[in-house]
Amino acid sequence: MHISKYTIISLLLLIFIFVGIPLILISHEAGRFGLSRMEYLTNILTKIKTENSAKQANPRHTVLTGQKIEFLEKMPIGNPIGNSKPWITHLTIVDLDRDGLKDVVACDAKLNQICWLNQKPERIYKEIQIPLKVRAPAHVTACDIDKDADLDLLIAKMGMIFPNNDKIGAVVIFENIGGQLFKKRVLAKNIARVTDVEPGDLDADGDIDLAVGQFGYDDGEIRWMENKGNWRFESHILLSLSGTIHTPVADIDGDGDLDIVALVSQEWEEIYVFENNGRGKFRTHMVYGCTNEDFGSSGISLVDLDKDGDLDILYTNGDAFDYIPPGPRPWHGVQWLENKGNLKFEYHRIGDFPGAYSARGVDVDRDGDLDVVVVSCFNKWNNPKAQSMIWFENNGEMGFIRHNLTSDPTHLLTLEAGDMDDDGWVDFVTGGFYAYPPYDRMSRIILWKNIWPNHKIVRK
Repeated sequence: MHISKYTIISLLLLIFIFVGIPLILISHEAGRFGLSRMEYLTNILTKIKTENSAKQANPRHTVLTGQKIEFLEKMPIGNPIGNSKPWITHLTIVDLDRDGLKDVVACDAKLNQICWLNQKPERIYKEIQIPLKVRAPAHVTACDIDKDADLDLLIAKMGMIFPNNDKIGAVVIFENIGGQLFKKRVLAKNIARVTDVEPGDLDADGDIDLAVGQFGYDDGEIRWMENKGNWRFESHILLSLSGTIHTPVADIDGDGDLDIVALVSQEWEEIYVFENNGRGKFRTHMVYGCTNEDFGSSGISLVDLDKDGDLDILYTNGDAFDYIPPGPRPWHGVQWLENKGNLKFEYHRIGDFPGAYSARGVDVDRDGDLDVVVVSCFNKWNNPKAQSMIWFENNGEMGFIRHNLTSDPTHLLTLEAGDMDDDGWVDFVTGGFYAYPPYDRMSRIILWKNIWPNHKIVRK
């Protein structure tokens, strides 16, 4: 049978249209994200699979709402609000001066400073503004990076809080030189806005390396910075995607070395595990992806929520910065990814909560299981009953009951938990971020003391 050259040309054209063009597009997108074609396709399939699994597991998710239990005493700490509208972007609880009393270290993006709320004497907090400027700090972690027996501060410099593609980010260290004094060291600069810097010996050579997340606007990276000694670090790019928020370091797969877990928000809404081979070589795994590009991923933390001996991923979606004005979305809330081993995770929705940020897994009521406390930055603040902090009580079988905690103050962006006074009960510290109105219930930094033995149940 004779086939004309026009038929052959037509067939080749069809093959190009249905095979060649998709392959070119896949190659382009994979290259843009720093992935192979197979890794890119695997990520797409993983995202669809995890999304479908989540829907099947929670076809009509409901959570019980329990009575309001008053067990927190509110105490503003540090400097007063003054005439400004606070921008506390992150805070951490740490005994920075190692005097046996827990302090609070916070990022103040309005003042472009790192603030140290020093507890001395017990239950009295004096704010020390470290006199070193960092434009728009987004995250601070305490770590003895130079191994001189004091705690330094690892700082993620965004350069600007709101979306920007300029190379204005930096990885900054405040080296502790004693006497409440610090020396500023810039380890990487002129890069996409830095949102997280986390420490860990990633190549098992005895020194502290760094995992770094970057969120430009429609560009960004995840990198690890190899400590070469004498404050020199070599960067290794792991992923080139916009929107990275958090890069916690932990042994997520239980093989004895440190891996990197990363949350990529923006239009991706994905969670990655960078599996370490023990020597600083990483294999990329996307362990969760949402097909809703407006899901609003707002944070992750690692905790053994079900107490089965491995680390799970506690995950909030409540971001609304992309909307003008920003506000809650019906899909906002809290979930956890159960670690099933071999880098497999099972999605569980904990509950809905508009504007959810900074979930922490802690035993609020000391009944032996871990509850979840979470704050909101983007609730319906014109409603005086809109909650800014709630807790999901664990019923002991990984079912959760929602309890309201407070509607005053509003716009809480960051939360940390710790026993601040060593009385055996976990306390909380929150930071307020007020870029949008209303401004009638503002706070800067608040210590919420847990007085559970004297709690009161509020009758409806």
